[in-house]
Amino acid sequence: MARRTILHMFTPGKQMSPFDVNMGVDAGYEVAVPYCEVGMDNIVAMTQDAIFSRGPKGVASTGIFIGGRDVVMAADMLALARGAMVPPFEVPVFADPSGSYTTAAALVASVERQLRKAHNTDFAGRRVLVLGGSGAVGRIAGALASQLGAQVWLSSRKTTEEAARVAEETNKRFNAHTEGVVIRTSDMLQSVLSDTDVVFATASAGVQVISESERAAARKLLVAADVNAVPPAGIAGVGVMDDGKRIGDSNAVGIGALAIGNVKYQVQHRLFVQMRESAKPVYLGFEEAMAMARDVAAELD
Repeated sequence: MARRTILHMFTPGKQMSPFDVNMGVDAGYEVAVPYCEVGMDNIVAMTQDAIFSRGPKGVASTGIFIGGRDVVMAADMLALARGAMVPPFEVPVFADPSGSYTTAAALVASVERQLRKAHNTDFAGRRVLVLGGSGAVGRIAGALASQLGAQVWLSSRKTTEEAARVAEETNKRFNAHTEGVVIRTSDMLQSVLSDTDVVFATASAGVQVISESERAAARKLLVAADVNAVPPAGIAGVGVMDDGKRIGDSNAVGIGALAIGNVKYQVQHRLFVQMRESAKPVYLGFEEAMAMARDVAAELD
């Protein structure tokens, strides 16, 4: 009798995301079991509980997902889980805290596509402003853009010290080169926008981070991308369905939350399927999500 496929879902928080449970089951896992308050102190033990109980053949039908909200902790938990494997007892592991790895990858791949399509260029040497840069999606999107050659500012509304700390931690953990910048007022925002080629809006849902008058200050802007699907639009003039639509009478094009979300959904779904179908264990983090997002984005052309 064929063994049922089981997805063990670990989170440091008090609850696993229902979104992630749905995604795992829709990707073909027959049983999805959430475990809460799993952290650095017990991820190894939980992983080894999962791999040894089904025997060498059973591990092929077993997977581990790591959620939570902390992008650095999730990356560290992924590394610990991978190190806990004892061949031939090995299972695939996929980390995507708050959906940040797949959302950030979808955001960056979508912008990369429009830079090429609308402006015949790429991220190399471009100035990228990440609004909401201290959040989960913003940090990973900034790291990915940096790895593609962009000069990245991670914005914060807090102190200069806090902005610098977030950038330093992001750079160290994700092999990036970002810079923290504090933006508290419209004048400060317009000053930074005047020298910006690409904007990622990754702030809280339902908050407009760039008004129409502020956007007018971004005279060099090529692409503006917004992950906020809750009204009002995070970037004035960018609709949720936009995918390369010209913004007003400017040279810039916009990418809306649902266009990015379509890519994100496909990325997460395909990575879950890859876990379940791979002949050998795979270990999936933000870099693998980016590779998959580029594949998905390429299919849109």
